[in-house]
Amino acid sequence: MPKSIAIIGAGIAGLSAGCYARMNGFDTTIFELHDKPGGLCTSWERDGYVVDGCLHWLCGSSRRNSFHRNWRELGLDGVRVVDHEEFVRVEEPGGKTFIVYTDIDRFEKHLLELAPGDRNAIRGFADRVRLFARSDEMFAQEVRGLPARLLRTVRAVPFFYRLIGSMRVSLESYAARFKDPFVRRCFTAVFDLPDFPMLAVYWTLGMMNNRAAGYPLGGSLEFARRIERRYLSLGGVMRYQSRVRRILVEDGRAVGVTTADGEDFRADYVISAADGHSTLYEMLDERYLDPRVHRCFQKLKPFPPLVYIAVGIGHDLSDQPHSIICRPDCSFSIPGRPIDKVYLRHFCYDPSLAPPGKSVLISMFPTDYAAWKDVASETDRYEAQKRCIADQFVGFLQRRFPEIKDKVEMVDVATPMTFERYTGNWQGSFEGWLITTKSIRMRIPKKLRTVRNLHLIGQWVQPGGGVPTGAMHGRAVIQAICRENRLKFQTTEVG
Repeated sequence: MPKSIAIIGAGIAGLSAGCYARMNGFDTTIFELHDKPGGLCTSWERDGYVVDGCLHWLCGSSRRNSFHRNWRELGLDGVRVVDHEEFVRVEEPGGKTFIVYTDIDRFEKHLLELAPGDRNAIRGFADRVRLFARSDEMFAQEVRGLPARLLRTVRAVPFFYRLIGSMRVSLESYAARFKDPFVRRCFTAVFDLPDFPMLAVYWTLGMMNNRAAGYPLGGSLEFARRIERRYLSLGGVMRYQSRVRRILVEDGRAVGVTTADGEDFRADYVISAADGHSTLYEMLDERYLDPRVHRCFQKLKPFPPLVYIAVGIGHDLSDQPHSIICRPDCSFSIPGRPIDKVYLRHFCYDPSLAPPGKSVLISMFPTDYAAWKDVASETDRYEAQKRCIADQFVGFLQRRFPEIKDKVEMVDVATPMTFERYTGNWQGSFEGWLITTKSIRMRIPKKLRTVRNLHLIGQWVQPGGGVPTGAMHGRAVIQAICRENRLKFQTTEVG
């Protein structure tokens, strides 16, 4: 009789684990508190507009990246993708513009035009991106069947040397190499996170240069639904609106789950792809805390929660850059955080998200969970704060784009409390542990010493989180379970 696995959470990690488990003959049931798949990888509809709440670009969107194999295994081959000419542009008062082109040759030329005195630093940066781009293609070739010894050739040595070194160097410290103050400011504005490792910068721009990090048309929820369809086609069972209240443990071994309505579900293995804090401190009642994992919640910083604003506009913005960072022309009132820059992104390149001739535009502002927790204690105060933010933002947009005056048709404001309510994410964080030059090198345990047959996957056991991490963890956990059961791990692809 095949062994059974109870999977908590239908985000990308949980869906991935379910797909690979079914490919290897395990009986699986996924328990999801929401009524749809995807977790944080989601979209929602408001007044005829679709708000994409997750994907900006996708690692492995083409066969020039090794991760594309995982997406084919999860049923995503054939998804139409948009590869942008620009990653983002930074605008400063006075009209000066810094454009991050996805083609590294074009980006290098632009940087040299902006700061000819930084020629050596610019060329050194561009060469590192090219190295990562070449290495990315090399890994993809190996996955497609070239001999594994290719990875041990002389060509691979510079990559691994740079890989290790770039983990330890922050974007802020690297940007200090540029003498031009404008270029220095803009570099740090593009990836505006503290102690952000250069490894992530090189890898991101290298993939974009290879056109292997595009945007999948249809939005994030449709992306998740494709993986859900793959899981169901493999014979998996999905239980929506079924929150797990407790992980059942007997004699130091996970034996199933109890749902919020009191139903016990027995299983040979439990995989939690749910919020890490909820798993450890609620579903396990703090009784089986592994000190190694407990220390993470004491010392590591999660990604800051967001105020996520979406605006539906009765005007076509496709002639505008799709992604802009600019300075606000007035003070924004966002609880807990000063706002010194505004990120704007429209989706006119995806016709499925807005009616013809119209546009949906989003912006994200880091905020403070405790401040919103306090505001949300009073419903009227909470709603008033959201209206205030919406009014300020719409006013700013109408000054930035005068052509949209009187054409705003929809405004939607999501807060940390929204994220917490729909996904259970601890403190409303949108992507688990913050990635830094220190955390990127950490190995967070995916199994507890105190509970056998329980596996933890997803963004709370991998700093940086993200959609590809979830898919990768789903694959790896089933490989581990197959090894435990002396089974040969096997996969199938779609397309």
